Amino acid sequence: MQRSGWRNASGPPPHRPVRRAVAMTMQERTVSSRTEIFTEAMARLASGVAVVTSRHRGGAPCGLLVSSICSYSVRPPSVLVSIGRESRSYPALLGQADFGVHLLGSGDGPIARVFASRGEDKFAGLDWAWDDSVPRLENDVLVYLRCVRRRVFEHADHAIVIGEVADGQISHGEPLVYYRRALDWRLEPPGHGRVR
Repeated sequence: MQRSGWRNASGPPPHRPVRRAVAMTMQERTVSSRTEIFTEAMARLASGVAVVTSRHRGGAPCGLLVSSICSYSVRPPSVLVSIGRESRSYPALLGQADFGVHLLGSGDGPIARVFASRGEDKFAGLDWAWDDSVPRLENDVLVYLRCVRRRVFEHADHAIVIGEVADGQISHGEPLVYYRRALDWRLEPPGHGRVR
């Protein structure tokens, strides 16, 4: 007697689309799980935050908040910034020779939130001025660096921008720290506990 779904009693079962659908679902679930693990892992990496500024082709200033920024080399002094390719500031950063890096201090939370938003004019209501062709925030940020774009490496949904430091200014104070998807964390001096 032939069973439903089998060619014969002793032969192998036919190809079942349901199993392929289940396998695809499991594969998608694996990708989703990897992404979740990655984002949760990176959320546990405390970092400083910076506002990167440039100007659009029409001359209007633009900027965005980044946490993926670090030193790249000492000779010449250079920084590395990771920028999402879907950011509205991305074309400006690739189209202009210079850009500004503003490392934010512990009191710069409001500025960080402005540049993390998707507002059309993020410079409205802020004190800023042109430093050559770079928009420079006039408030007392922790560090300001004017950089010349040297290289861009595109991969996946982001690009790494290498900028050589042309000029800058350093102030005193504590950094604004981004940790567990929240700003306004404070650092304690060595020997006085951990980041809280």
